[in-house]
Amino acid sequence: MFVWINDQLLKMQWLYDLVELLVVNVFGLSLDDRIGSSIHFFIYDVTKIYILLFVIVYFISYIQSFFPPERTRKALANVKGLFGNFLGALFGILTPFCSCSSIPIFIGFTNAGLPLGVTFSFLICSPLVDIASVLLIASFFGFRIALIYVLTGMVLAMIGGWIIGRLKMEKYVEPFVYNSPMVQLEEQAMSLKDRHIFSKEQALEIFRKVWIYVLVGVGIGAGIHNWIPEEWILLVLGQDKWYSVLVATAVGIPMYASLFGTLPIATALVSKGVGIGTVLAFMMSVTALSLPSIIMLKNVVKTKLLAVFVVYVSLGIILIGYLFNIFL
Repeated sequence: MFVWINDQLLKMQWLYDLVELLVVNVFGLSLDDRIGSSIHFFIYDVTKIYILLFVIVYFISYIQSFFPPERTRKALANVKGLFGNFLGALFGILTPFCSCSSIPIFIGFTNAGLPLGVTFSFLICSPLVDIASVLLIASFFGFRIALIYVLTGMVLAMIGGWIIGRLKMEKYVEPFVYNSPMVQLEEQAMSLKDRHIFSKEQALEIFRKVWIYVLVGVGIGAGIHNWIPEEWILLVLGQDKWYSVLVATAVGIPMYASLFGTLPIATALVSKGVGIGTVLAFMMSVTALSLPSIIMLKNVVKTKLLAVFVVYVSLGIILIGYLFNIFL
């Protein structure tokens, strides 16, 4: 039953078969042909991601409507130590924000007096791991890889926040972050209709932000899957190449895309024999270390703290990539 649910609801085998009928019987193409296979890959993946994206974000946002930012801030206000870093990372998972969207929340938490290490655990984990992306990863790679991705992302965020907290780097946060006026908002009771409207708006907002990245990502994935020879890809990103993880991380950092856009590329790379660690390093670097988010973060923290953040996350991603290639 679990396998059936995973195949039909997450992997959408029914949609795969339906698109195959469309490509073969309507377009008159064969899936054994590059053009037919590419068209099938594009239509199937775009449709699947769009459906999962909207449905999953809607339900996750409905759950999140019970945990507004003010309640989150109060829950984190008095926690310290590694447990505080755990809660910061956990709330990062519960918030479907990209790296740029997480920074205003980071400013609010820091201004509210939350420990800097806790806020950095949130900042690392929020774009890296969220429930919607985890379910999407499961639809491509299965729940085992999705669970490992969550655990490694949380550990990376917890340790990173703990290190920054121990280094006492509060003085490297720009003064305006602490001096910005913060309004204490009363939590408002929401009706079922209010929660539905909130969830629908959240799903539509995130859809508007990422739909183009999904199209681009699926297009690149279709090209990799059907047009680039496997030996070319393995020459650079093969699991036997010691530099593959370094290359994947370096390529991912300048990009700005959500996990929804990088998954089709990752799937195509895995199908060509690229190691799962190399692929995860690419996905993590895109979501956690995108160039626009680093530029935004530079406006709220000083160079030394920014350097600690970038170096730590980069080394953590590279280490995770190599460990996954060795053991998975």
